[in-house]
Amino acid sequence: MSEALRHLKNGETDLSSLPSGLDSIPRRVHTARGMDDSFSYRHPVLPQVVILSDAFCVCLAVVACIAWQRIYDTPDELSGALLLANIMAAGAFFLFPKNVPLLDIPDITRASVQIRYLLPPVAFGEVVFCTVLVMLSWPFGVTVRMGLEWLAFVVAILFVERCVGTYILHTPTMTRRLARKVAIIGSGSEATQMATRINTRMQRMFRLVGTFDDQGGNSDGTVEELVLHAREDHIDAVIICFPPACGQQHVMDVLWRLRGVLADVYVVPSLMTEDCHGWPVERFGPFSLTVLQRRPLSEWDMLEKRAFDLTASVLLLALAPLLTLVALAIKLDSRGPVLFCQPRQGFNNRYFNVFKFRSMYTDMSDLDAARQTSRTDPRVTRVGKWIRRLSIDELPQLFNVLRGEMSLVGPRPHAPQTRAGGQLLHEAMEEYVARHRVQPGITGWAQINGSRGELVTRDDLCRRVVLDLEYIRAWSIWLDIKIIFLTIKREIFSRNAF
Repeated sequence: MSEALRHLKNGETDLSSLPSGLDSIPRRVHTARGMDDSFSYRHPVLPQVVILSDAFCVCLAVVACIAWQRIYDTPDELSGALLLANIMAAGAFFLFPKNVPLLDIPDITRASVQIRYLLPPVAFGEVVFCTVLVMLSWPFGVTVRMGLEWLAFVVAILFVERCVGTYILHTPTMTRRLARKVAIIGSGSEATQMATRINTRMQRMFRLVGTFDDQGGNSDGTVEELVLHAREDHIDAVIICFPPACGQQHVMDVLWRLRGVLADVYVVPSLMTEDCHGWPVERFGPFSLTVLQRRPLSEWDMLEKRAFDLTASVLLLALAPLLTLVALAIKLDSRGPVLFCQPRQGFNNRYFNVFKFRSMYTDMSDLDAARQTSRTDPRVTRVGKWIRRLSIDELPQLFNVLRGEMSLVGPRPHAPQTRAGGQLLHEAMEEYVARHRVQPGITGWAQINGSRGELVTRDDLCRRVVLDLEYIRAWSIWLDIKIIFLTIKREIFSRNAF
């Protein structure tokens, strides 16, 4: 065991003798059940959940306070003023700037830290409540009594919320769920030290998936095996930790191989040259790491997008009569099933079956899409020509959206055997795999910009991939809404639909 790890194992707080490779470790180390609590970790979703929960609890407290005051304290002619004061105080609590770092793990489970977090907005709400009543010429004594009642309800409900939340966060299931899954690339002493530190003192925040390296040794697999593993099991972060002699070019080569992995990618700063010192640096527990690659959508962004996608259920209800008529027309026009299911490659390079209205004769259907549909394709039925022209054949993909396999908006998924210029898509363009870092969509930025239909040449593919990557970089809910409206305006009667 190295000298540094012996220091840490013995719980020594004087780290002045640690090797320079670990000089980013904080000078103050607390040991509790073998874990280091001298640093914090901000979960990408938890702070927003807590903020929303606080808002709900304050609303509940205000409703309870209003009911109490209406029954026991306030004449009917004064209830309007009291309602205004309660609403203004609640609004003051919501709008007060939140000290989000105090919601980091493990600070969110510490009573003293949460008092520091909640005290300013609650006090501000109390001041606003009393100020409104004073401005409405209420007696000072009555104003103070009403203000204390408001304060009591808010504090009581927030106290219960924090007690319940702290209990939930300490359960083993939630602890495992909130911990970030981390993979390390490297097999030298630096990678070994980092893996040991994560396994012994950072288990509350991070779970080590394994160490991976093409050189073999004591690693759990190669970089390619890590890429395959990331498709099956979600990984939050990958840390590149080679010996300094490997150089920056080796790091960039590995980063290129990780372009399709849905994870944040970090590297130890010693591997980067001076011209890269402007790159963002992030605290990763006790380590300072350079950020090489971010996930295009954070977990909170993905929750927002998923909530927006669930409006597909409303669309299905509204379109039910149209879907029924189309299904009947397909059944009467030719033999075979109404729906056509075809494997597509989607989010995180996983395969799923996409649903479409069948637009071809059953005996001529091409499940693997070895041959793309052309404008005068003899395989397309009479009804199929119309539903493809109006893009109605895509509507059953709303079921894929409800199942979580697709999104309303995103890069269009392609069948595995689709080719451009005679090559499979991932072979024709290396950047193609980066499209799979977000959910595929029924419509997308490429479609509304004219890049839809048959992929004949590599240039057709390049244009589509560039537009898809442009969408991923610029994603927002408002962009999704814009794309949906432009799809209705431009694409339903597009000349490229066939």
